[in-house]
Amino acid sequence: MTLQSVPVLLRNVLALGCIGLAGAAWAAGPAPAATTPANPLGGKAGATATAPAAPGQPREITWEELVPKDWDPMKAYKGIDFSKLDDADPKAAELLLKMQEVSDNAPANSALNGALVKIPGFVVPLEESKGEITEFLLVPYFGACIHTPPPPANQILHVRPEKGAKFRSMDTVWVTGRLQTTRNDSMMGVSGYAMTAQAVTKYTGAAK
Repeated sequence: MTLQSVPVLLRNVLALGCIGLAGAAWAAGPAPAATTPANPLGGKAGATATAPAAPGQPREITWEELVPKDWDPMKAYKGIDFSKLDDADPKAAELLLKMQEVSDNAPANSALNGALVKIPGFVVPLEESKGEITEFLLVPYFGACIHTPPPPANQILHVRPEKGAKFRSMDTVWVTGRLQTTRNDSMMGVSGYAMTAQAVTKYTGAAK
């Protein structure tokens, strides 16, 4: 990893800093034209919080809800002027390692442990069998873990579908199941959540 990766990873951290300190949840709706760390699949800042689910039904959640409200990812970087760092500066390499550590250890929202939920996201395949995905990461914006560095751990969901899912890399889907605050390391990124998905369905906007 070189210093060229810093702006991307920093944007992830800055975005989550805004998410963690924001008071409003993001309501799921039609996918934005261009998803980014600050504008993930599932809505935009300032929307009304999602309504409670009917008894026995999954509650539609947003990526913002996965971030503890008291988590401040920018705390570790206060006073650092990134514009003064370059590849030749040993402090740059140290900072990159520190940023990766903060990202990989981003805390999960313990209040969601065991909750039956439904959340939209992008597919990052981990395992396939007979043309079906049997294990994947769900991420909030296009290109995460593939074209850009992984998001913080509390913005990655490790999914094992009960039945193989016929989707491809970066397809947009809804996943439904019980959320677990279980950490997992994979070759594509560190996830802070896990789910054995009861259903993986095509994303078509608001949940049905």
